[in-house]
Formats: sequence, structure tokens, C-alpha cells
Amino acid sequence: MSAPVDEIVERDEPNRPQPAGWGATLGGYVRGYLGRVRGGELGSIPALAGLVVVTAVFAVVHPGFVSAYNIEALVIQAAPIIVMAMGLVAVLLLGEIDLSAGTTGGLCSTIMAVLMLRHGVSWWLGIIAALVVGVAIGLGIGTLRARLGVPSFVITLATFLAFQGVTLILVGSQGSVNLPRNSPLVFLENRFVPLWLGWVFLAVFVAGYAAVKVNDAVRRRRAGLPAVPFPVIATKIVVVTVVGSAFTYVMGVNRNLSSNAFFHSKAQGMPWVVPLLAVLYVGWHFLLSRTRYGRHVYAVGGNEEAARRAGIVVSRIRTSVFVICSGMAAVSGLVATSLLQSVQSNAGAGNTLLLAVGAAVIGGTSLFGGRGRVVDAVLGGLVVAVIINGMSDLIQGANSAGYEWIVTGAVLLLAAGFDAAVRRVQAHHG
Repeated sequence: MSAPVDEIVERDEPNRPQPAGWGATLGGYVRGYLGRVRGGELGSIPALAGLVVVTAVFAVVHPGFVSAYNIEALVIQAAPIIVMAMGLVAVLLLGEIDLSAGTTGGLCSTIMAVLMLRHGVSWWLGIIAALVVGVAIGLGIGTLRARLGVPSFVITLATFLAFQGVTLILVGSQGSVNLPRNSPLVFLENRFVPLWLGWVFLAVFVAGYAAVKVNDAVRRRRAGLPAVPFPVIATKIVVVTVVGSAFTYVMGVNRNLSSNAFFHSKAQGMPWVVPLLAVLYVGWHFLLSRTRYGRHVYAVGGNEEAARRAGIVVSRIRTSVFVICSGMAAVSGLVATSLLQSVQSNAGAGNTLLLAVGAAVIGGTSLFGGRGRVVDAVLGGLVVAVIINGMSDLIQGANSAGYEWIVTGAVLLLAAGFDAAVRRVQAHHG
């Protein structure tokens, strides 16, 4: 008889039930948490610690590193990386890889720009076309992988090369396609949310977070299951509120005192890409952590054969994660286009994919499958952006870019080695 799906997911899902007594008291929660840490389940601790450390180091070296202007720069630079990393988390959960995510985003954004500027298509139709192409690409890659058994490395390496060629042809001899300055897409990374609306967004986010956490605890207690103690929930809510309030307040500072600003004389408020990131995070977090589909993804990533015997259609799950990845790559390409206000002939090539994969791994997603969360993409993307931004100020001269990539590569290698060490610890603890 095949094992029930929930029994399989219980071993692999991040929010799986804990041992009896784990949440009965605050002391029990702390003991259970420390036990999980000793067993190798560190969650976001390494990424958070790394983010705090590198930020503190650069803040000491560069007094203006934590200024409102630079924080804005960090956010808009990290946004395309975070979005792509969100999609890659789904693929990595199954132990797969999508090498063409970067060029997929570049191709989709190029199609959008060409339709808008050379064929007179409305901006919103161009965006829809880009997203449809991204989903179609993911469906094709996923089908080849799931139905024909072609390794994802081979498939996506081929599409990585092919999409660069298609993008080069579409852009043509001009080398780039520039978007109009008044395009709504350009506003995404270059315009700012009104101050009052930013505080409303924060209040809605905090209220939703608190409601979800409290509701989970109440439901588990009513069902006789161990739950997170309310003091811990209250602490988490306070931390989210404080961090969010500090960010919103800092973004309220006018960061452009020049009267010759690109759009207007004031640069106040969070960039519009921040609410977009929040919506994407909430949506994908809900899908992976609170739906049957998400449980199936973790089950397949944890033990494919057991998942198949439990009745999960593994081929569909495998295809779907590539659809998610390519769709998010298309969104990432659009965000990058908004940042650059143009599409280059090499859009999505170079280190785009490597930075996104590095963000997911640094955040805590395993390269071996079965472990990862959407928050990993957010934290890892911020770490990568902080390193690149800080190194660009720290190292000057002709070879500065080379040293920046060396440091970024070293951090990625450290994260991958840490991932392997965690797996050994978990295997040792059963």
C-alpha cells in the first residue's frame, strides 16, 4: 500500500508538524527550535546573519552606505535578481536547474519592447505578450524534461544559447531599444509610491501577517496540535513592524534635491517595485506553503519515488515548476527593462542567471532539492545586491569589476559548501 502524501511531505515541508510538546510553552518552543538548529534546520539564520554582517561592514567603511539614497539604489538593483530567484526556487526544490532563465527574461522583455515601439502595440498588451511567451517557454522546457527525460541542464543550456541569438536578431543593428520616459513600465523602478500610500501598504502587510500567524496558532491549538506560543508570534509581528516602519520612514526622505531631476524635483517614497515584490512574495509563499500543490512540490523534491507511489503525478509537477520559473523570468526581464529604461542586445546574458541562482542558494535553498522557501530569494537577493553595491564603492580602478565578481563568487561557493554541510548534519540526525 502506498504511503499517504501528507506522510511524505511531513519529512520535507518547511512548516511540518513538530514533536509533541514543542509549542506547549515558550520554553518548549525554544528547546524545540534549538533542537532543530542542532539538527541542521537553520532556516533563514545564515542569510539574515550574512545580510547584517556585510551591511555593517560596508556601513563602517562607507558612512553613506545606509543613506536613504543608497538604500533606494539597493532595492531597485536587487529587484530583478529577487524576482528571478523566486522562480528559480521552485525549480531548485526539485533538484533541477534552468540555465536559460536570464535569457528568457531578456527575450520576453525584447518582445515587449519591439511590439510597443516598432508595431505600435499598447504597453499593457506588450507586457501580456511577454508573460505569455515566458509561460510558453517554461511549458516547452518542462515538457521536454518531464516527458522525454532530457536533462534540464542540457535543455536549458541549448535555450540559453538560442534565446541570446533571437534577442540579438530582434534588437537588430541598433544595439538597444529605448523605452519612452513616460512609459508606465519605466515608472516601476523610477517612480515612487506617495508617502501616505506607502504607510497604508505597510499597515496592510503587517495586519495580514499578524492575522495569518495568529489564525495558524489558534487553529492548531483547537485541533490539539503544538503551536507557536503567542509571545513568539508577538515578537515576530513587532520585528516586522519595526523593520517595515524604518524602511518606509527612510524612503520618505527626499533623495533628490536637484531641480533638474529626471522626472520631478523630489524623490520621496518607496519605489513602486516594492509593492510588486510584496505581492509576488505573498502569492508564491501561499502557493508553496499553504496549498496541496505546494505540498506535492516538496514531496517530489524530497523523495520522487515515494511521491509517485503516493499518487502524485510527478511529470505535471516537474513541468509546472519550469512554467513558474520562466514566467517569473519574464517578470524579472520586465523589471530589469524598467531599471535600465531600455532593452540591450545582450539582455539577460552574462551574470544575470548566476546572480539569481546565487541569491536563492545564499538565502537557504538547497541545490539538491527538497528544501527552500520564497523568502530565501528575497534575503539572498538583498545579500547579493549589498555585496555588489558595497564592493563597487570599496574597490576603485580598472580591475574593480573583477574583484567584485571574485568576492561574489566566493560568497556563492561558501553558501553551496554550507548547504552540503547542512545536508550531512541532517543525514547524521536522521
